Amino acid sequence: MGETINGVPVTEKQISEWAAEAEDGFDLEAMKRRGRGRPGRGAEPSQVVALRLTSEELAALDARAAREHKTRSEFIRDALAAYAA
Repeated sequence: MGETINGVPVTEKQISEWAAEAEDGFDLEAMKRRGRGRPGRGAEPSQVVALRLTSEELAALDARAAREHKTRSEFIRDALAAYAA
C-alpha cells in the first residue's frame, strides 16, 4: 500500500513534479498570499479549546445552531458571550 494524501494515492509522477518544482525554487510571495489554514478571527491568533459533550448534548446543540442558521462554533461563541456578559 503506497502513500496517500486525503485518501488519494500519490503517484510517482506527482512526486517527480513536486521534486522538480522544489528544485526550481518556490515563489515565496505567492505562497504567502495563498493563505494556510482557517482565516483568523481577529488581530491575534485564536486558541482551540477541547470540550467533551454527550451525543445528546451535541445533538441538541447542533439542532439549535441549525435553527438559528449558525455553525456549531458560531453558536457556542455566541452562547459563551451572552453568558459572560
